[in-house]
Amino acid sequence: MTFKAPDSLSEQIADYLAERIIRGELVPGERIQEQKVTQALNVSRGSVREALLILERRHLVAILPRRGAHVTKLDERGVRSLCALMSEFYILLGNAVAQKWRTDADLRPFLDIQQRLQRAHQQLDIKAFVADSFAVMRAAYSFADNPFLQETVENLQPAMSRAYYLALDQRQASMSDYLDLFARLLDAVVARDLPRIREVLTAYCQRSCELVLAALARV
Repeated sequence: MTFKAPDSLSEQIADYLAERIIRGELVPGERIQEQKVTQALNVSRGSVREALLILERRHLVAILPRRGAHVTKLDERGVRSLCALMSEFYILLGNAVAQKWRTDADLRPFLDIQQRLQRAHQQLDIKAFVADSFAVMRAAYSFADNPFLQETVENLQPAMSRAYYLALDQRQASMSDYLDLFARLLDAVVARDLPRIREVLTAYCQRSCELVLAALARV
């Protein structure tokens, strides 16, 4: 595999490994050996080591003394804790957009994402659907203008992607359900209805949590 932009090599390696974890190709508890990754990707061991530290920060890998790096496990406590926290972050971002959008151009990125989600649904492309689901929150960052919120959400997003992918892959969750949520959320944002935004996102995150847990029970 050939990577571009050597100045961000560790990030690219981390993204490559993260995708394999999210898709379940690297399973919970599996050890990630630096030497094997180095040889497989034709990169330096130092870059791989830095990539694993990035993945640890993103809660996809645990690095233990004398045991190396292992893929983190998904369990009920972790899933519930993650969903509860992300729910509040989503609400903060949704409220920021509702309070600060002024023109149709401000809302255009969200409508474009909605169209991409619909295409992914039609093509049954889980990978693209999950990616564009999180593109929604990235489009909201500029409205929130909060670097601490952005950094925290970015570090938690891969773990949440992993949970969503599992639920969709196990057919516990439906892409059409998310499209319906997104439509209702956009309506609330356009109306600047903050209580409705909280209601929609809280209900969605609670439902998503149960679907992920149902998928976990089948693994």
